[in-house]
Amino acid sequence: MSIYKLAMGDEFDRLHPKIQERFGFDSTSGVASVGTGVMETMERGGWWTVPFLWVGSLRHIMFPDTGKDVPFTVHNYAYVDRHGRETVTWVRHFEFPERRRWFDATMVYSAKRGTLIDYIGNQQHLSVDIACSVDEATGGIRLRSGEQRFYEKWLAFKFPLFASGMADVVEWYDDEAEEFGISVEVRNRIFGTLFSYSGRFQAEFFDIEAAKIPPFVKPLREESRE
Repeated sequence: MSIYKLAMGDEFDRLHPKIQERFGFDSTSGVASVGTGVMETMERGGWWTVPFLWVGSLRHIMFPDTGKDVPFTVHNYAYVDRHGRETVTWVRHFEFPERRRWFDATMVYSAKRGTLIDYIGNQQHLSVDIACSVDEATGGIRLRSGEQRFYEKWLAFKFPLFASGMADVVEWYDDEAEEFGISVEVRNRIFGTLFSYSGRFQAEFFDIEAAKIPPFVKPLREESRE
């Protein structure tokens, strides 16, 4: 079963049919999705956010670049990780004039925590609880971050809320334009907006065998701690 169905229960059936399609497959479905489109706006907070975002870019966790009408691609594949967890990839790359930037994540459903967990970055160092709900205005899905934890070898600690970047993500389908829309904002309760983007895209669905999932969408390491 899709990890989003597990997290939302019957509420999943209230989502727009196109959103159900995008969030409804799992490792047994033999289906993947690649979305391509344009981020109409990509912004960050003040100068004080740049060091934080630059360090994050080294592990595919956000970045300091800004722009308008930035081409992007998002890769969604479902597989079972080496810890036996149903997993969905969220590997995004953005084509700025000077460079390509990445923002990687893999999501699992944690029965232990009773919620989705988003492992952010290409080495799963940051573990974030994610609450899913129906966005009543659009029929899309809303993902909001909660508790955040950092893991690096023997090191493990929980981020205090004042030091956390809290994400609010909405993805919906526009029937008139026949395309998906997305809005992302990451805020800190003290410093305000750290990072945000919004845009539109088309999603292609295609058949795929588990053995043929491209290696680049999987993290360099898989963290077992949730």
